[in-house]
Amino acid sequence: MMGGQPILILKEGTRRETGRDAMKNNIAAARAIAEAVRTTLGPRGMDKMLVDSLGDVVITNDGVTILKEIDVEHPAAKMMVEVSKTQDTEVGDGTTTAVVLAGELLKNAEELIDQNVHPTVITKGYRLAAEKAKEIIDEIARPISIDNEEVLRKISQTALSSKSANMAKDLLSDIAVKAVKRVAEKVGDKWVVDVDAIQIVKKHGGAINNTEMIEGMIIDKEKVHPGMPKRVEDAKIALINTALEVKKPEIDANIQIKSPEMIHNFLEEEEKILREMVEKIKASGANVVMCQKGIDDMAQHFLAKAGIYAVRRVKKSDMEKLSRATGARIVTNLDDLSADDLGHAKLVEERKIGDDNMTFVMDCENPKSISILIRGGTEHVVDEIERSIKDALHVVAKAIEDGKYVTGGGSSAVEISLKLRDYAASVGGREQLAIEKFADAMEIIPRSLAENAGLDPIDILIKMRKAHKEGNVTAGVNVYTGEVEDMEKIGVIEPIRVGRQAINSATDAAVMILRIDDVVAAKGESKGPKGPSGDEE
Repeated sequence: MMGGQPILILKEGTRRETGRDAMKNNIAAARAIAEAVRTTLGPRGMDKMLVDSLGDVVITNDGVTILKEIDVEHPAAKMMVEVSKTQDTEVGDGTTTAVVLAGELLKNAEELIDQNVHPTVITKGYRLAAEKAKEIIDEIARPISIDNEEVLRKISQTALSSKSANMAKDLLSDIAVKAVKRVAEKVGDKWVVDVDAIQIVKKHGGAINNTEMIEGMIIDKEKVHPGMPKRVEDAKIALINTALEVKKPEIDANIQIKSPEMIHNFLEEEEKILREMVEKIKASGANVVMCQKGIDDMAQHFLAKAGIYAVRRVKKSDMEKLSRATGARIVTNLDDLSADDLGHAKLVEERKIGDDNMTFVMDCENPKSISILIRGGTEHVVDEIERSIKDALHVVAKAIEDGKYVTGGGSSAVEISLKLRDYAASVGGREQLAIEKFADAMEIIPRSLAENAGLDPIDILIKMRKAHKEGNVTAGVNVYTGEVEDMEKIGVIEPIRVGRQAINSATDAAVMILRIDDVVAAKGESKGPKGPSGDEE
């Protein structure tokens, strides 16, 4: 107001919240997201059924999948979804842990705000606590090498134990470890694993136990001509990134045909060009052709006569994986194709999986790209197995890359919590309160594990604190027996990066939300009927 005259800065209809109201609203929204996924944590966690506006169903207990599928409106809640996406991108597992931890940090911060502790003091304390927590994780971590298959298998089993794939975790963890070891490469003195080099193909039908790893590639295509062999042993594979068709001229051209002989000559020339293309392939010694583009009907006929197995319109990503698996070079000009460009596999065959014919390139000599074929009773089962096996692949890859692991079952969280309380006393000041609240928040992990297993969380926490004070760093909750046990002995372990990244992501999200004291929301557009992405309720 200036001299009784109101000054309008914001558009009419703009909503604005300031001060403590804005902060509490944001914290409540973020906590609601954390509560939504908290019941899925751990081996005894429950699943969520998500139905979108088109009626498509997703059944999962994977934190990031749940948060991606639900349509979140609130801006603070969207930040929590970002936490899970970051965790998924960086580590591939621990998404629920990160979100639940962020929610608990905000809940505890709210208690301090009610005691008139300034948010910047809380954020400073949280930052100090997060740095100290990462130091503590490094101290309690244990080394692991790529050759220690038993420990790697336990790491993947831990990731799988909280998923629907739990009943087949022995088979799937075995596949995950073999697959990651196969594509791991040493760069300098460090291991690097490109999980994208592992192709996952899913087909419903069969049982989960029919899931298998192929030392090669599966191409979701069939041979282009029925006259081609169904099975080629000792395959010499040509990867061609050019169409086996007569090229059309770049410029517009009209051909005037005045007599039947001209048509005959024209067709003969076309046939000759295609025959020459096939001859070049044959001369290189190739008996299998994977073509990224189209293959003319006439060329298909010549390839079939030559006894060459051919597949067309193979995806670019599959071509690159085939190159890594077979050692073939992708050729863009047939004139350059030679025997040196060919890849090798002991067997290439067409198999019928479910309703589809697929091409299997198997038993490659030293494949740097491989395939996992996932089977399961229904589409929803296969989708969930795919999510589970991706988590298992990622954790094994991260364990090999970092060369360190920590114990699970809430053991690391309780150890961090205890040491942070000692650290808080040494910091002093109001930041001490925030560090203590951070230590309390860490205990949400064992508490949630216990609650989801139907145990008394207070009893479990007291027992765990006692064990840790006695120096048993690996003491965690066994959700199956309801007792506090040594997690190292029962094989509940995870890569160090899961915990580190969860602390990083959760702290960053909590700090960002706590620093907001003013929310200015522009007036929404008038809501008409929505398209297929979502109907108005």
